[in-house]
Amino acid sequence: MISAMPSALSTTEEGIAFHSGGTVTPGAQFRELEAAWMVGMAAMARAGARIIIEDVFLSGPAAQQRWRAALRDLNCLWVGVRCEAEVAEAREAARGDRIVGMARSQALIIHEGVAYDMVGDTTDQDAGTCAREIAARVVQASG
Repeated sequence: MISAMPSALSTTEEGIAFHSGGTVTPGAQFRELEAAWMVGMAAMARAGARIIIEDVFLSGPAAQQRWRAALRDLNCLWVGVRCEAEVAEAREAARGDRIVGMARSQALIIHEGVAYDMVGDTTDQDAGTCAREIAARVVQASG
């Protein structure tokens, strides 16, 4: 959603602000766009599209509740992907295109109070292995 939103929303307080140290502040216009995005994603799923939604729950369980409301009548698999803060921070530095501090900040807060059906951990496991475990669970659940 971030890359699809109007660029003006990343330059005003009403949009979304990314601060040094890794904090993120969503404003009112961003929340309006987010709500429309959620409704749209749910509508596509209801129309038969198989969708994977990746969302960093910056507001923890409140973010998950917004998604649960939008997806209320759909069969969903809630997957948490964890990574130790030190490892996430090293990956952030290696990429070079992230705000320094965001990985550590998010690794510590985004899972608090959020409920998952399964959890993958990419600290010592590559993303492909984690993805295969998730895919196997999807096949099992739809089976």
